[in-house]
Amino acid sequence: MAGGAALVVLATGAAFALVTADRTFPPPLEAATLVSTEVLDADGQLLRAFATGDGIWRLKTTATDVDPQFLRMLVAYEDQRFYAHSGIDPYALARAAVQLLTHGRIVSGASTLSMQVARLIEPRDSRSISAKLRQMARAVQIERRLSKAQILDLYLTLAPYGGNLEGVRAASLAYFGKEPRRLSVAEAALLVALPQSPEARRPDRFPDIARAARAKVLDRKTVAVVVGEGEAERADLSPVPRIRRPLPALAAHLAEAARRKAPDASRLSTTLRFPIQQGLEAVAASAASHLPPKTSLAMLMADSTTGEIVAEIGSAAAFDAARSGWIDMTRAIRSPGSTLKPFIYGLAFEEGVVAQESMIEDRPSDFSGYRPRNFDMSYQGDVSIRQALQLSLNVPAVRLLEAVGPGRLMVRFRRADVRPILPAGEAPGLAIGLGGVGMTLKDLVQLYAGLANDGTPVHLGDGVHDQPARDIAQPLLDPVAVWNVTDILSGVLPPQGSRKLGLAYKTGTSYGYRDAWSVGYDGRYVLGIWVGRPDNGAVPGITGYGTAAPILFEAFAKSGVAITPHPTPPPGATRIALSELPLGLRRLSITTNGLTRTSSREPAPQIVYPPEGARVDLGAHGGQTLSPLVLKLQGGRAPFRWLANGRPLEALSRKRTSEWLPDGAGYSTLTVIDAMGRAATVRVFIE
Repeated sequence: MAGGAALVVLATGAAFALVTADRTFPPPLEAATLVSTEVLDADGQLLRAFATGDGIWRLKTTATDVDPQFLRMLVAYEDQRFYAHSGIDPYALARAAVQLLTHGRIVSGASTLSMQVARLIEPRDSRSISAKLRQMARAVQIERRLSKAQILDLYLTLAPYGGNLEGVRAASLAYFGKEPRRLSVAEAALLVALPQSPEARRPDRFPDIARAARAKVLDRKTVAVVVGEGEAERADLSPVPRIRRPLPALAAHLAEAARRKAPDASRLSTTLRFPIQQGLEAVAASAASHLPPKTSLAMLMADSTTGEIVAEIGSAAAFDAARSGWIDMTRAIRSPGSTLKPFIYGLAFEEGVVAQESMIEDRPSDFSGYRPRNFDMSYQGDVSIRQALQLSLNVPAVRLLEAVGPGRLMVRFRRADVRPILPAGEAPGLAIGLGGVGMTLKDLVQLYAGLANDGTPVHLGDGVHDQPARDIAQPLLDPVAVWNVTDILSGVLPPQGSRKLGLAYKTGTSYGYRDAWSVGYDGRYVLGIWVGRPDNGAVPGITGYGTAAPILFEAFAKSGVAITPHPTPPPGATRIALSELPLGLRRLSITTNGLTRTSSREPAPQIVYPPEGARVDLGAHGGQTLSPLVLKLQGGRAPFRWLANGRPLEALSRKRTSEWLPDGAGYSTLTVIDAMGRAATVRVFIE
């Protein structure tokens, strides 16, 4: 009894000592929590990773992140009884000891995966027996604290793969260019083999050694059982990768912004879409290679139905100092050029000032000292509203802005939560229609998202945490006005060399060739492009149409998004011919002090031939064939509509001379109506 009591006391004391030691010297598991920060797209796909503070690419990895067959191969090769032992495999220890005694050297190790994890979280300085015993003790401690799944996840995250690569995900991305969710047998075998001697087996430096190590894994009988008959032989024929690829490095500026917002987070989610971001960055890099030195470009693409930013490029080359690539140009305030004109026209449509086919002057004009000029310094004369917007003529846009009022336009911008920057101390003036305000690329995309969203304002998120607002009540424009603007912009020809995609788009060039813009949208997505110098220097020759628009079309084509058709016309939306418009809509009129005055300088039309009361001999007597009557007028504004006895002649005419063939002899009434609805009438007798 005394001896039994003594054994109980000794056992209790030993257990207490072990528990005390375990609590006093716990394994440094906190070291395993230091991983690379990852920036993910909306679907969880890796956009960008940041190395740890000591320069290691260590991506957190779990069993769900890797191919199940790789896990089976890993356990079969490294630790067959992983799920049975408690950190130390006594069978492996006995086997290793017998082989050491028999061969006089180490033939195979006895390290379990738990022991390897212990070594990874607490690297040893030597391969001494005491270091091995410490590793075994740590393995037991780890097994007491963690489940088998957690231990396996630690190995998958911390296993070394050469250089500054740690973990299966980092290795798979670097050597295969893909996540390890789907691996071939050859790829899985290589990832099993490398951690045993990561530097000596690096495939990018020692491909032959790496291939031999892979073959050793494939030759193991336990592995052959896992992969299936004949698969090991086929895998052995596959080449090993000879290069190390860079890890994904997309969305540089947004990724940095996300990390600044949550510096302690290991994974940061965004609203970006990996395929779209990747496609646009390829287009941006290609376009930048053809731009002048120090010139940059930015892109921003948003979903108008959700307000989510799906792609954002602050600079084509974020690490190019010559192009000031560190500056995020999607947030830089610049002059928007002519890109605000569609909203002037939209407001004019909404207020019933004009219709698409209404006529408007494009001539040198003075607006109380402000004398806008067209980009090419030429003028088109009388043009339709549709033509004026499609050609981006400056004088008509200023005429319309004068009619609707700059202040009212700014109110509409504020409805979309966009607040353009005016020069200090200045009130909104006519110059805002031609880019005389400051605005960011994000602001422009947010405004155009309202057009793509049938006039309902869309508040864009920031791509990371800020959620798009959904409580904006007042419309940017009414649906009919939006349809008119979209219908006009959809008819603008694509730039030379670009195929038509079904986009509505507008371009702009700021004063002094400092900014080139192009913003386009389909029925869902809006994409904005900016090209220029971040230091606001001039770039001679850049234009919205010639420089930014080709990038817009290529980027839309390579974004991978399916083009969504524009919405069908809402009730009351249609394009009415000039001849069918009410007289008041046939030409823009300006209202002053409540009175409508015409913008015309020409006098009212006057029929000069035939004169009133004339008797004209056209050969009606004697049964002869009548000759046509020449009609002449003075004054008025083209185009002209002639009527004979109340019946219109076949077509409008811009000429001041026309012809009419009477039906027969007798009195006839001739009327001419000019483009402003002014008329002149004469009564003549045909002989």
